[in-house]
Amino acid sequence: MKRPSIPFAETLKNFLPLKPFFIQNRWPLVLGLISLIVVDFLQLLIPLVIKKAVDLLTTDAANARALFQLGGTIVVIALLIVCFRYMWRLLILGHSVRVEEGLRNRLYDHLQTLSLSFYQRTKTGDIMARSINDINAVRMAAGMGLVALVDGIVLGMAAVGFMLSINIKLTLFALIPAPLVVIFTRFLTRRISHGFETVQKTFSDLTERVREAFAGVRVIKAYNRESWESEMVEDEGGKYIAVNMDLAKHLALFFPMMAIFTNFGLVIVIWLGGRLTIYGDITMGDFVAFTGYLNLLTWPMMAMGWVTSMMQRASASLRRINRVLEEEPDIKNPAELLPASHFMLKGGIQVKGLSIMQSDKRDYRLKNIHLSVNAGETVALVGGVGSGKTTLLHTIPRLLDVPPDTLFIDGYDICKIPLKKLRQSIGFVTQEPFIFSDTIRNNVLFGKSGVSPEDLKAALHAAAMLEEAEALEYGLDTMLGERGITLSGGQRQRLTIARALIVDSPILILDDALSMVDTRTEENILNRIMGMRRDKTSLIVSHRISTITRANRIFVLERGELLEQGRHDGLMAQEGIYAGLYRRQELVRELGEG
Repeated sequence: MKRPSIPFAETLKNFLPLKPFFIQNRWPLVLGLISLIVVDFLQLLIPLVIKKAVDLLTTDAANARALFQLGGTIVVIALLIVCFRYMWRLLILGHSVRVEEGLRNRLYDHLQTLSLSFYQRTKTGDIMARSINDINAVRMAAGMGLVALVDGIVLGMAAVGFMLSINIKLTLFALIPAPLVVIFTRFLTRRISHGFETVQKTFSDLTERVREAFAGVRVIKAYNRESWESEMVEDEGGKYIAVNMDLAKHLALFFPMMAIFTNFGLVIVIWLGGRLTIYGDITMGDFVAFTGYLNLLTWPMMAMGWVTSMMQRASASLRRINRVLEEEPDIKNPAELLPASHFMLKGGIQVKGLSIMQSDKRDYRLKNIHLSVNAGETVALVGGVGSGKTTLLHTIPRLLDVPPDTLFIDGYDICKIPLKKLRQSIGFVTQEPFIFSDTIRNNVLFGKSGVSPEDLKAALHAAAMLEEAEALEYGLDTMLGERGITLSGGQRQRLTIARALIVDSPILILDDALSMVDTRTEENILNRIMGMRRDKTSLIVSHRISTITRANRIFVLERGELLEQGRHDGLMAQEGIYAGLYRRQELVRELGEG
């Protein structure tokens, strides 16, 4: 299948996000480019020195002093080249590293603004590949790619200029292969650009497969599926090798073909230049210098191929990065953003006719929900799997967006509250606890400063985690493995609860956050939390109904609808859904004890 060519203008357009970094680093970059150009012109002086030496030798005018001076001149030029080459490498390659840093920070900052829907449809391995492999390709283009481009243009044009000064006719004949280089380069770049993007996409798939293999290593070992997983990784690796080899076939043509073209030019120079030297139209020194300039011209021609390769790779990578930067978050701050100080949230929650459709638009996740939670109340949400409890809780911090005028906190429509202020006012413990590869202390503090040791221990005590944490080898400074792998499931849950309690926010949401601990420990933790937060709002989801009977009110959901609400005794008296769930759980508990 024929691959469509990508216009040169579109290739350049992909590099626009780098403009601010080039402006920011403009002075080091300018000094680096000046140093590079100085090196190029110093290299052009060496053939002139050699020309003079050859002319002296061929005319029998040479003497030891003259040759020593010419040799000393070459040494001085070489030392100057060393100094200026050090300068341009330090400044230009340093610039490329700063571009890499700036682009990576911008990408990461933007990723932090995107909604959960982006992460649901985008593989983690793909994000990692864009953040590492693609940005590395951009760094190469911003550094050595820029060097090769400027070097090739300046050195090439200057070399041609010196060749013209020696003999115009000989120069024109020597440059006969140049148009062929341009045509050949254009022919290959059409295929290379698409090849690079395919390679990067395949690398993303390979990264994701390897990431999953390591993240799920315990499951793989438990099911004895190591061989199967290895085959899956090998299969992805084979695909990556295949697309790389396909690209390599095109890249491999570059340098050999460049060598053929440049050597063809050298053949012309030897044949025609030799005749001109024999006939006396140019001196032997001119012939040697001309050959030296032609050899210098070889690098610019090779550099154009190298630059094309790096620019196409960087363009493909930037195209992938730009797709992420162009992503807009589904959930945004209000258009008219009032200062955060305007919203002094206390925790009163009102839901008025809230309905949310499923992604396939076939049914409701939540249907016409009406409820009210007073500031300082502790309420519980009860219902079977898929009843809508988690969906409802996700709407409060706007992890899931809601229509305007359907959900209010202290009378403020949450769609008009700044996201930062809204989420700062809510402590959220999700169903799946996430622990970072850090110490226990830092996992609980989670970047929060100004917390006293007493408050830290109080939060851990409330989560029934203090004694276990202090019993570890290094206490609260014990390093935890990736995702808290060194802790049990219940310990991870309790640690995330302590993280939420340390914030002391007006609203606390516990979404089935104690499912991995026993009933007695759950009751103990919930009692402590209720004691700590008597004047603050708490919303609790628990599948163990017996542990939330002390809640001020209980809301019962089924299939996205709010069917019952009230206190435990009142709901039991109704003999409805809640009473049925409670009695079934009590029966299961009694049978288990028996």
